[in-house]
Amino acid sequence: MTDNTLPSASKRLQHLEMRGITKRFPGVLANNNVNFDVRAGEIHALLGENGAGKSTLMKILFGLYQPDEGEIRINGEPVRITCPADAIGYGIGMVHQHFMLVPSFTVAENVALGLKSERGPLLDLDTVAARITELSKRYSLRVYPNEMVWQLSVGEQQRVEIIKALYREAALLVLDEPTAVLTPQEVDELFVVLRELVSQGHSIIFISHKLHEVLTISDRVTVLRDGSVIDTVETKNTTREELARLMVGRDVVLGVTPPPQEPGEVRLQIEDLWAESDKEGVPALRGVSLDVRAGEIVGIAGVSGNGQRELAQVICGLRPATKGRVLIDGKDVTGFSPEKLLNVGLSYIPEERLRDGGIRDFTCAENLILRDHTKPPFAKGIFLDLKAIASEADRLIKVFNVKTPSRDTPLKNLSGGNIQKLILARELSRKPRVLIAAQPTRGVDIGAMEYIHRQLVAERSEGTATLLISEDLDEIQNLCDRIAVMYEGRIMGIVKRGEADVKELGLMMAGVRREEALGAATD
Repeated sequence: MTDNTLPSASKRLQHLEMRGITKRFPGVLANNNVNFDVRAGEIHALLGENGAGKSTLMKILFGLYQPDEGEIRINGEPVRITCPADAIGYGIGMVHQHFMLVPSFTVAENVALGLKSERGPLLDLDTVAARITELSKRYSLRVYPNEMVWQLSVGEQQRVEIIKALYREAALLVLDEPTAVLTPQEVDELFVVLRELVSQGHSIIFISHKLHEVLTISDRVTVLRDGSVIDTVETKNTTREELARLMVGRDVVLGVTPPPQEPGEVRLQIEDLWAESDKEGVPALRGVSLDVRAGEIVGIAGVSGNGQRELAQVICGLRPATKGRVLIDGKDVTGFSPEKLLNVGLSYIPEERLRDGGIRDFTCAENLILRDHTKPPFAKGIFLDLKAIASEADRLIKVFNVKTPSRDTPLKNLSGGNIQKLILARELSRKPRVLIAAQPTRGVDIGAMEYIHRQLVAERSEGTATLLISEDLDEIQNLCDRIAVMYEGRIMGIVKRGEADVKELGLMMAGVRREEALGAATD
């Protein structure tokens, strides 16, 4: 008999078990007989490639989905969680990757949102604020109840989300990619908070794709692949290489690093570039100057939303510059259309694969010739040469190891990693002089990431000038010859590979100019 009676607020979650969880969607077995458990006072990491079933499993735990088979047990008793309110009642809280906060509300108002007030229709924000202050001190969260959320940093907003869960007496916290938008210093601060939480008996499910973070913070790791549990291991007894192998099913090279190489002439020049953001009157770029040489990878590091996306768009003709210039091989190409930029040797791997990189309902073959479908050998006058298109599509699919049933498969039917490989195949097959790669490995599995890194290094050896925009600091540090850090549309500093440590880069990502960051990092 399933117990549907929610426990009192004082009842603590000591052990959570998910037994034989199976969830099917049309054509997809998302979870296949999954067994997973969390003990009080531990951080249990959940690892897996995209599509491995992590999100589905956690949505079942939080009551957003119902399992087709299996059961959830809390402290040994079967329970039925039909909605998030049930999950919260059982002491389960979830901090989503994209925060659920109202920017124009204060911290206290956000925490109180959805809760019943002891004063009936009137808000009792003083009581809420006092409780927030108490929780903040207890768990070293440094959250101030009367601050406006829109004025808080990303790391501070995340602490508000944790406070929201603790206010509702969560004993188990599910953290979905909690470090994705944090600077290295903010990650360190978060880990201090998580250790304080587990020391006081809380449990944490830590979902991440960053293996070094999993090894640093977790007690146990469960690896999912294709909807099934591959293994659960004690963190102290495993390695990055073993976890990667469990995730992918084969040995993976972690951290592809290019060999030493002298760069050539300047291919891409950016001079005092300014551009507006999507918010009227607010600049996204504020005087950016940078150059990229032949046979060089220059990385743009920074927390999301600091002008990286707009920089790529201006260079690639998708957003107008309000001031400054972009030059390719010494030629001013500022304001050129994307088609004109193709003709001067620019290729672009966009941040949004399906929005900007391809057409969902077109076949793989059609997407592979999107850039050049009006030119020989793919066109004969006004007619397409279907034989030439098929031949080139088959060649690129093979060379770039794109896993697809056929060249006639619609792009939307491919996995994220294979869509990215196909876009990479199209852009690199044009032998570009300048390559803009914006978040090229975002959302792809470790195997596809390794492949994309190898292709970028191969382009470097061929003399391509590559601007790599990434929020993954490990990726930037491994691949790039030089690293430029952006904050609020400005470049805080440029460093050579190996000359900057994580602390210095993190300070620049938080808005400290390199000269000051260098001194602070050595203190």
